[in-house]
Amino acid sequence: MSLILFILIVPALFTIPIAFCWKQFEKAGQKGWYSLIPYYNIFVMLKIIGKHKKFWWWFFIVFPYINIFMLLLMLVEMGKCFGRFKIWEEGMAAILPFIFFPIIAKDDKYQDPSTTTRPKKSTAREWFDAIIFAVVAALIIRTYVFEAFTIPTSSMEKSLCVGDYLIVSKIHYGPKRPNTPLSFPFVHNTLPGSKTAKSYVEWIKLPYHRYPGVSTMKRYDPIVFNYPAGDTVCDIFQSSISYYDLVREYGRQTVWNDHQNFGKVIAHPVDKRENYVKRLIGMPGDSLKIVNGVVFINGEKAFEPENMQFNYTVVTTNGGINKQTLDKYNITEGYRTADPNTFILNISAKVADELIKLPYITSVMRNIEAPGEGTSTSLFPNRPDLYPWNVDNFGPIYIPKKGETVKLDINTLPLYERIIHAYELHDVKVIGNKIFIDEQMADSYTFEMDYYWMMGDNRHNSADSRFWGYVPENHIVGKPILIWLSRDKENGGIRWKRMFKIPK
Repeated sequence: MSLILFILIVPALFTIPIAFCWKQFEKAGQKGWYSLIPYYNIFVMLKIIGKHKKFWWWFFIVFPYINIFMLLLMLVEMGKCFGRFKIWEEGMAAILPFIFFPIIAKDDKYQDPSTTTRPKKSTAREWFDAIIFAVVAALIIRTYVFEAFTIPTSSMEKSLCVGDYLIVSKIHYGPKRPNTPLSFPFVHNTLPGSKTAKSYVEWIKLPYHRYPGVSTMKRYDPIVFNYPAGDTVCDIFQSSISYYDLVREYGRQTVWNDHQNFGKVIAHPVDKRENYVKRLIGMPGDSLKIVNGVVFINGEKAFEPENMQFNYTVVTTNGGINKQTLDKYNITEGYRTADPNTFILNISAKVADELIKLPYITSVMRNIEAPGEGTSTSLFPNRPDLYPWNVDNFGPIYIPKKGETVKLDINTLPLYERIIHAYELHDVKVIGNKIFIDEQMADSYTFEMDYYWMMGDNRHNSADSRFWGYVPENHIVGKPILIWLSRDKENGGIRWKRMFKIPK
């Protein structure tokens, strides 16, 4: 559904709560059945509450997602036109109009807001109303339009730096309906002052639904998304160390029972999983392969950002690289090896070409793991016996597309088992060499969602899809559109040159 269609449909849906104001329309001198006419009922209602000549009301009624908040305001104002000024009455008008308005219609008389003097509010009441209005407005904007995020790790250096503060647009790809609508405002998954107490309750769980956006996701966009492997975490480590890696290394029983070393095991719904930002490399239906650190999509070399970083071994003659050189080339990650003349630095190819020109540097060599080296159960699909991949030589791998079907057998199941079980919520069992999905033997599977492949620009220091696999469409949060502040975590200063830049 396009955004234009969404703009047309949502005001039409206003008819549902406005229809319960039939009697209020009649008492205000309008025909009751006007409340049933999409769009026209909005004009009539604005006229009743005395707002039809105010341009900004019309503007925000059309503005996507904000118009939901405007409907609540209209209902509150309608209640005031019938003498309903108490806090609980305003709440009922906004939240339960289908009960509230038919009840009050029996006795109340219409009070024209242009000629009637309304009761003066106390200072405390004015402040309370202003705070509630601001909180509700901010929550709607945060949930459906824009949200601020901070870059906590260096996985996107130097495209996005640690200490960058981002404005993320949720309307670009369409905002998601919250899975857990009952939560403490303005925090993510833990309460203020606590690292473990949940900020939400799961009494009400809503299924995934995404509203229309202003654009579609494009290959190589930077994307903010919910961490796919964050469905289960140990509260001591949260997302810094994967729960699944801990289970593979120490065993499930140890992780669940050793609270001193691992803490409590917690499950998070999709919208309360940690937020990550990476670059969208693979689209649904793509084939991806990494050869000696170079990504190929459908057989063609993928775009490489200018500042993309890799690990390089840098050998010097005098046992050091001075701070002036590090600052000049903006080198922020690296360490000295056991050899005092040898360093491992995370730098771009451009910086590597500059370093080799320095008289006290004898060699600069990019580190690449050869095929079959450095394989690990931490790398997706966590089966090095079947898929001996590493971060520099990976794949080929197919990125699932909604509606597409793949063949399943005992060897291909590891590539898709988490999709079937954790993301699309089907029961998966393997008995001998046979696969059962929801108790039915299966040799194929048809995907119910689109999936994406995300990678960091700091290729040798990025926990990305090479480690936890595909990102489901229901995990996509939005697109970073502005760096509004950038602070250097080392010295606490502000990076003025990065402020108000558009992430690319």
